[in-house]
Amino acid sequence: MPLLGFGVLRMKDPEECERCVRTALECGYRMFDTAAAYGNERAVGVSNFSPERLTDLCLSSEIPPMVNQVELHPFYHQEAALRNMRELGVQPQAWAPLCEGLKNIFTNKILGKIGKRYGKTQAQTALRWNVDRGVSVVTRSGVPEHIREDMDIWDFCLTEADKRAVDVLDLGYSEILDYGNPCIARMFLRNMRQG
Repeated sequence: MPLLGFGVLRMKDPEECERCVRTALECGYRMFDTAAAYGNERAVGVSNFSPERLTDLCLSSEIPPMVNQVELHPFYHQEAALRNMRELGVQPQAWAPLCEGLKNIFTNKILGKIGKRYGKTQAQTALRWNVDRGVSVVTRSGVPEHIREDMDIWDFCLTEADKRAVDVLDLGYSEILDYGNPCIARMFLRNMRQG
């Protein structure tokens, strides 16, 4: 399974979605994260000029979970969840690997200092950090330069010292979703039923 994928959440405009998916394909992306609830599956399909090269993860009651998509980024490491997934043979996949742009991730000094040594941005450093942990990541952008930049993470690896420097960023909780709030569970359940 590819360790870097492209997501199309919130891409409601079919032309924008097609353009972004085509750009991602041209850049080398071969995994696309979509769902019926996003309402853009047709645009993703129209953009996909070589379906045999793409990985398709399907839900089936007969197949045990193989991938678990959870929130993972430098501000929310979820080490215990990663250990559990690895123990069960489940591939972790990060949604919001760039923290939805929160916490000033694109100007973070620690990520910037690490990235500078490799000629990389904070975003590239954050993506590489997750990939180096064996986590598949799903990025999303409507800006072609960012789509290309996110793919340009394969010519460097973080050192153990780099990883320890990122350790101090972990808050131990999400600032994107309140997972303890029952309304969040209801929202996900409602979206699944509608999708």
